[in-house]
Amino acid sequence: METPPRMPEQANKVVVAFVDGRREKGYVYDFSVLRDSFNLLPAEKPLQEHGIRVQMKDLKAVFFVKDFGGKPEFHEGFTVDEHIRGRTIEVDFPDGEKILGKTEGYNPQKFGFFLVPGNRESNNIRVFVINKNTKQVRFV
Repeated sequence: METPPRMPEQANKVVVAFVDGRREKGYVYDFSVLRDSFNLLPAEKPLQEHGIRVQMKDLKAVFFVKDFGGKPEFHEGFTVDEHIRGRTIEVDFPDGEKILGKTEGYNPQKFGFFLVPGNRESNNIRVFVINKNTKQVRFV
């Protein structure tokens, strides 16, 4: 494992959504769309415990979040703020989850793409979607 950052503030807060339904919260500092894996440090005690190696092929998406607690009372909805750059896109996953947002880099031939949530009030900052683990992706 590479040397982790000295402080969690130097890493991104993420919720990792696995294809098998599991979700893991933690910090990531070595995420790259060009790599097939990354290290996830646990949300609790990130500098005192060892992280886990996450294989991208096992994921449906990586949610880069503002806060681990989220906003339970907030519902994403299906409207998109027109001030967000990119094309509006809807992603359906085999488990029934849907996300709507904007993207500037969708290509079905690539491994995945970044999506910015359509609502700025979302707890998600951006989402990296794994193309092969989606049910349907369409521009709306």
